[in-house]
Amino acid sequence: QVQLVESGGGSVQAGGSLRLSCAASGSTDSIRLMGWFRQAPGKEREGVAAIYTNSGTPYYDDSVKGRFTISQDNAKNTLDLRMNSLKPEDTAMYYCAADRRCGTSWNYWGRGTQVTVSS
Repeated sequence: QVQLVESGGGSVQAGGSLRLSCAASGSTDSIRLMGWFRQAPGKEREGVAAIYTNSGTPYYDDSVKGRFTISQDNAKNTLDLRMNSLKPEDTAMYYCAADRRCGTSWNYWGRGTQVTVSS
């Protein structure tokens, strides 16, 4: 069993920055992949970024490449998403997720943290 808790959401103006954090607890050694997803009103949930916990290899959606950076601290069981040059279209509920395998199941989810970007 793994528990995930997000923090760091808030409201910023376009061009601003935010840093989201996810704290993992429980059987964290079972996690192979962690990621961030987001869902805006009226839209489906989409993947933002992911990182393999053993290698640190990151993956990004095209919409955030060059602006967002995903990172981890395995010793502290935390996951960060540093968001720069934010755009109004980045407004969404952001969720932290963890997978015991390779992105096929996404077994664990946090409750989300809201990010609002105004023009």
